[in-house]
Amino acid sequence: MNQFLSQRLAPILSKNKMETTKLLSNLLELTHQMKQEAIAFQKLPDSLLFTRPQPSSWSIIECIEHLNRYGYFYIPELTIKISTSKYTTPSPIFKSGYLGNYFAKSMLPKTKLNKMKTFKSMNPSHSVLNRDVLAVFIQQQDSLIALLEQAQTVNLNQTKTAISISKWIKLRLGDTLKIVVFHNLRHMVQAQNIIQSQA
Repeated sequence: MNQFLSQRLAPILSKNKMETTKLLSNLLELTHQMKQEAIAFQKLPDSLLFTRPQPSSWSIIECIEHLNRYGYFYIPELTIKISTSKYTTPSPIFKSGYLGNYFAKSMLPKTKLNKMKTFKSMNPSHSVLNRDVLAVFIQQQDSLIALLEQAQTVNLNQTKTAISISKWIKLRLGDTLKIVVFHNLRHMVQAQNIIQSQA
């Protein structure tokens, strides 16, 4: 995942402005990759999936459940905003907004993952979880792949979406897509790190 990360995110990270087709292509490839990794997680034993590397950290299954909870908000939000957008002439260039770019970059995994405050409703700790969590995540990635493909037909700059932390904040569709994919990537890297630590 880390090698894939450096190869695919370099063009996104280096610019706040880039070709729309290239942005969506990068996000699609990352999402396909994360779907395949989740499928691979289904073959892991319970002892690896459900065990926390440290008492205060999340297990692999908790990392994925955390992503699912955000997916329950963002998949419907993106579906509605893309399907009802009035801006059906795609812009050849996507330019991040200041706030959207800040949020997206803050989600990216770093060499040493920085801790971020998690809303109580999004915190999977002490939840009763099972392997269905992985199936839900895979299904959400299929939905996200379809949405990224549909996003090619609307203007990513002019179409706006709500975000999970506040109904009052509206971000450009392109930034919201980046935030969702980068957030998924962040916790998939976290899950991969757990696997590597147990190898």
